[in-house]
Amino acid sequence: MRHVRLQEPFRALFYAPFYAALARGDYAAEGVTVELVSGTQPALAKDSVLEGRADLAWGGPMRILLAHDADAASPLRNFAAVVMGDPFLLVGSRPNPGFRLRDLAGMTLATVSEVPTPWWTLQEDIRQDGVDPASIRRVTDRGMAENAAAVAAGTLDVAQLFEPLASALEREGKGHVWHACASRGPTSYTTFYSSTRRMAEMGAEFRAMIRGLARTLRWFAGAAPGEVVATIAPFFTDGDRGLMEAAVARYKALGIWTDHPHVPREAFDRLERHMFTGGAIRRKPGFEACVDNAIVDAALAEA
Repeated sequence: MRHVRLQEPFRALFYAPFYAALARGDYAAEGVTVELVSGTQPALAKDSVLEGRADLAWGGPMRILLAHDADAASPLRNFAAVVMGDPFLLVGSRPNPGFRLRDLAGMTLATVSEVPTPWWTLQEDIRQDGVDPASIRRVTDRGMAENAAAVAAGTLDVAQLFEPLASALEREGKGHVWHACASRGPTSYTTFYSSTRRMAEMGAEFRAMIRGLARTLRWFAGAAPGEVVATIAPFFTDGDRGLMEAAVARYKALGIWTDHPHVPREAFDRLERHMFTGGAIRRKPGFEACVDNAIVDAALAEA
């Protein structure tokens, strides 16, 4: 088998199973060597694949939906599910046990500026709770770390954050989780993706990676948070182990990680619908155009 270059979009704790697969040697156990190409800008991962700097990437199916919306003949396909729940949380500056999304009316909400999916998905949830999301007073031009600091300082009502920022605020007693976006149900957040040409050329290698990932997901489902954090620690050398364990425990309880690499239609359809109602895409390209579960089925049949 050939050496495979795997593009990382950016470093984030909710991608933990991808790092665990590398750290545990689960790809190597299936006979394929994988090089991680580090990334810091999620939008560039797709270009890395299309321009041949990487063979495949992991990232949001929203990138493939955007590509197919722009060009129905796009060669990009999603395969191998990992994050199938929304990892973002609404964290407020005070306790609010009876919070409903409709309560955001009259508040200031800082939404994620680093990537667009968290707001695209949340806006439909807000609409379903009876409020026009366009009426929400939002802060849109600050990063999550800055928004977390504003919550801690009491100068911001609520921020949309991922872990471990939420657990850090909780530990300091300066932030309170009001709402987990994963509560909406399965939402397709992260899979592998590549081009149809690369998938044909490197079919054996990609199927081996899927089997390795499946091995990781089975282990991950039963692993304690401390075991997960110890495994992925080389990828988070500056991370606080206690915060990371609390974060992994929360994400496990919320069920954001799947235990099987088959991409569920329900999760994809929900993402597509929320992007459409939010105006991110002009049409719905559809599950069949964007997702290739056949390669997953073929990979697992070879196990």
